[in-house]
Amino acid sequence: MDQDDYLALDATAMAAAVRRGEVSASDLLEAAIARADAVDPHIHAITRRLDDDARRRARGPLAGPLAGVPFLLKDLFQAQEGVVETAGSRSCAGAVAPQTDTVVARWLDAGAVVFGRTNVPEFGIKGTTEPELFGPTHNPSDLTRSPGGSSGGSAAAVAAGIVPVAGANDGGGSIRIPAACCGVFGLKPGRGVVPTGPGQGEFFHGGAVTGVVSRTVRDSAAFLDVIRGTDPVAPPYPFASPPRSYTTAAQQDPPTLRIGLQLESPLADGVDPEVVAAVRATADLLTEMGHTVTEARPAIDEQELAEDFLVPWFVHVAATVDELREHGARTDEFELDTRVLAALGRATSGVAYERSLMRWHTHVRALSDFHRHHDLLLTPTTATTAPPLGAHATSAVERIAAHVALRAGLGRLIAWTGAAQAGVLRNLRWVPFTQLANITGRPAVSLPLHQSRVGLPIGVQFVAPPGGEGLLFSLSARLEEALPWAGRRPRMPPTQIS
Repeated sequence: MDQDDYLALDATAMAAAVRRGEVSASDLLEAAIARADAVDPHIHAITRRLDDDARRRARGPLAGPLAGVPFLLKDLFQAQEGVVETAGSRSCAGAVAPQTDTVVARWLDAGAVVFGRTNVPEFGIKGTTEPELFGPTHNPSDLTRSPGGSSGGSAAAVAAGIVPVAGANDGGGSIRIPAACCGVFGLKPGRGVVPTGPGQGEFFHGGAVTGVVSRTVRDSAAFLDVIRGTDPVAPPYPFASPPRSYTTAAQQDPPTLRIGLQLESPLADGVDPEVVAAVRATADLLTEMGHTVTEARPAIDEQELAEDFLVPWFVHVAATVDELREHGARTDEFELDTRVLAALGRATSGVAYERSLMRWHTHVRALSDFHRHHDLLLTPTTATTAPPLGAHATSAVERIAAHVALRAGLGRLIAWTGAAQAGVLRNLRWVPFTQLANITGRPAVSLPLHQSRVGLPIGVQFVAPPGGEGLLFSLSARLEEALPWAGRRPRMPPTQIS
């Protein structure tokens, strides 16, 4: 199979061709490997290759709706028994997974052929993929820019044509942010839709969920159909299975919708005018389709929402670091920024932590009230196009101050001065629109409908009420028909994609 034929197929078409006997799983895998060999040295999306294991699997009998589709797993919360899962950290560089995560087992049972793992920021804690362990992943649309994070390796791999779909997860925008930066499709399922076992019942109090990034709507629908549904260690709330598959939903027209449009956020230093224009153009297209779009936003204090996201996040990072240290990890195996966030987490009182989690329900009520009057919320996915690599790195002065404070055991002083918190909030300015869906557990999606004047992708986001995944797939598929994006190719130098 030549590269042009491979790049022309999405995962759904690949699986159909395998079922018809027109192509073999081995043919598809070798095409994916060849593409990775040609492209990945320039974008650094893949951190671990599993070519030999994949070749053995492709030669064997495969069954299921995804049989024969080449696939990459994210190197975080997508463990495969016997394979190292680093979480982007030197502290886990030799951590062999003792068991396979439920979602991975379901993808494998459906016939997907995994041949590698994709790059992530350390523990997925940043909106850009620049870990010290493996180095940065580059955006295929512009190699000087970030692919977003934390599923940046997966989004870059899909955008560059290595695979049509790759594993992802989202605890604060980590599916939607890289989807917007790289020009691919990314849907974050709602809370409880996808299992998180067998290691734990839920991630980040249900705020983090597993999904994929893909080139087409129907591919994301097919991959979510495979992994949805509870398991024995699911959270203590039931998943109400929808009356139709997500694949079927993507094939059907949505009802006439009332859509609320939000273009600004007080956390952003102004949304890029090209991003605003792209979202307004989307609103105009929706109006032409017969939907009603009005400017409206949930009655939420966004500054408070950001703090209520960050406080539990700091504590989560502290718990992660401390657990790994209990199992032998050294302090110097964690990145400086991670150690600073962990210090903030340890300095957080139990009362402050509990109050932030209690306010999550306040935000849920506010968004629920919004959805009583609007079927969907439409926003930019990110306030800007993909930033340059290193744009949000901690400054040299901040790094020196952090080193001194941590070595002196002054972690509480870091928290008391507020400098570190201010730095984290500063880094939210380009991604202020995504955390709401995580805190409230709502499904949300980023669509790559537009590009900037210089060809950088621009994503638009829709947030739906609980159980709205099918509606998001239905509307997304109609927008995909109106403004097709799957055939776009990143403007990488020809020598890098030959």
